[in-house]
Formats: sequence, structure tokens, C-alpha cells
Amino acid sequence: MNIQQLESFIQVAEHLNFARASEALNVTQSAVSRQIHTLEEELNTKLFYRTTRTVSLTPDGAIFLEHAKQILGQLKVATAKIQHHTNARVQVLTIGCESETDLDVLCPILDACRGQIPAFHPVLRIIPHRSLLNLFFQREIQVLFGFRENLPIKEDIVFRELEKIPLCCVLPQDHPQAGREEIDEGSLYDQEFILCNASTIPSRAVEVQNRVVQHISPERVHASENPQVVLTLVRAGYGCSVLPGVSFHDGAIAYVPLKNTPPLSYGALYHRNTADPVLKRFLYIALRGKGQ
Repeated sequence: MNIQQLESFIQVAEHLNFARASEALNVTQSAVSRQIHTLEEELNTKLFYRTTRTVSLTPDGAIFLEHAKQILGQLKVATAKIQHHTNARVQVLTIGCESETDLDVLCPILDACRGQIPAFHPVLRIIPHRSLLNLFFQREIQVLFGFRENLPIKEDIVFRELEKIPLCCVLPQDHPQAGREEIDEGSLYDQEFILCNASTIPSRAVEVQNRVVQHISPERVHASENPQVVLTLVRAGYGCSVLPGVSFHDGAIAYVPLKNTPPLSYGALYHRNTADPVLKRFLYIALRGKGQ
């Protein structure tokens, strides 16, 4: 396996078109096809479904794409370090994220790490929940952020809580109930509602959403694939939803805590007895920042 194969694979996977991939790489289309063919032979699997009109990733191709990007990214970091003749030791930490909440919590932690860990290079992997877990168990992701109820805790894995996050009703900022300190679940029954059953949503939020939609006629319920779609529909005035609260509020959206609903435990998941000094320092900064 070589860099040309990985670059060709990534370009075809992102463009889903061999001609466009060859233009991006400034090589011939036959050269790209040859690189993909030899890569598939080495891996002993098909990476793409190909017809005369379409190109799409196979399941194996979708899995390998994340690995290929990581491998190529690490090679580029190593190459740049050598080319610039620097003696600085790049300290890479791969962090798994799956939602806007992760980025919200991570921002102040990364800011603190930037000043306290020399040559700190965080690599954020924002991919679907199941893929994140697979990479975490393969130790290709060193620390995984998420809600306690969504994360598998095993004997060799540690969960450290960073904060409690309230379960909120998400409303347009100009909604009549947007200024309330709390909102009752029953008051959502006469609203337009946005339902999201994505795996990134804590199961308790899904339970509340499902209870609410039982009281609402189908034509007043809007389906969404992920929390980002939910927030877009809320901003556009299509209704409200139930999601974990965030610290950095969008000016167009209000997060009102649900009454009589316990907060969600949110934190970091990592492998017990890790020997990685960068991970240990990162966790120390993260936990200290939360007063632990």
C-alpha cells in the first residue's frame, strides 16, 4: 500500500467520480483506476460499486475511508516535520466526537491544552456513533466524548463525568415560551414538533420525543436525520424539539430546561491503564477545568 493508492482512493470516495478524482490529482483517469484496482487486490475486497453511470462506496469502502484519511493525515504530519527540520515533538491526540455537544464541551478544554501541552495536535474524528465505537475499541481513537447512557462501559474502560447537561426544549428565540426558566413536557403537545431518532441523541431524549409525538397529529411532526437538521428546522420556525442543552447558545435558538427531568451525565471515555502521557495530561486538564 502506498500514498498514491490512498490519495486516489480518498479522491474517488469524496467525488464518487473517477474523472473528477483524476482532475483533482492531476493524473490520468486510467492511472487512478489502476491505483484503485491494485489497492482492492491488496485488501482483497471491493471498495466501490461501479456502473457505467455511478460510483458508490461499498460497506468495506466506507470503513476503509476513515482509516485511509487518518493514515494519510499522519503521514503528512510526519513528512512536514522532516521537511521543515524541526526538533519539536508533535503530540497527537485523537478525539472522537459525534455531536454539537461534543464540540461545545471540547472548545475550552482544547484552548487550555493549547497553552499547557507543547506542540499539542488534537485530531477530531467526527463520524457516526457506531464507527466511533469501533475505532475506539481498536484504539485508533484515544478518548471518546459522549453521554453516559450512550457509551458502553466495560472492565477495561473508564468513564469520567465532566458535567451534567440539562434536557431542554429547543425553541425559536421569538417563541412565546422561549423566555421561561422551565417548560413542562405537556405544554409541547400543542406545538409543531421535530422528531430526531439519531444514535447521537441520548436515549432519554428519544423517550421524551416519542412521548410528545404520541399527542401530536402526524402532519404536525417533522422528521430529521440528526441534531444539526433539528436545529436548522427550529431556526426556520418549523417547530420545537427536545435535545441536550448547550453552553454556546445560537442567538436564533432558545434552550429551555424540561421540568422534573434529571440532567444527563456527560463525559470522557478512555481505556484503563493508558500509558499515553498526552492523554493523561489532556484528561487532567479536562477534569481540573470542571473542578474535579
